[in-house]
Amino acid sequence: QVQLVESGGGLVQPGGSLRLSCAVSGSIISIISLGWYRQAPGNERELVADVFAGGTTFYANSVLGRFTISRDNAKNTVDLQMNSLKPEDTAIYYCKLRSGESDYWGQGTQVTVSS
Repeated sequence: QVQLVESGGGLVQPGGSLRLSCAVSGSIISIISLGWYRQAPGNERELVADVFAGGTTFYANSVLGRFTISRDNAKNTVDLQMNSLKPEDTAIYYCKLRSGESDYWGQGTQVTVSS
């Protein structure tokens, strides 16, 4: 049973920082990528950042230069460091694992950017 558990969300003022972490457990034969998605009220879920098995990263234009995704293979975690946060970054953030067999999602963590 593969499980993804996110942590680190919360309330932060504009310009502030948060670090999200996703802990992955379970038996996975082949990981294609680990990524972070977000969904704001009334919007579709969108890709924020992805890190592929070889280490290549991808970022949405809206977060490029502000967010950094990192993966720790020893700890089976993938983190998202978010700096210079804006009110439009407010959303539920989800961790996603893509494998050769299936895709897996965490339950999400709320990030609210507000003064």
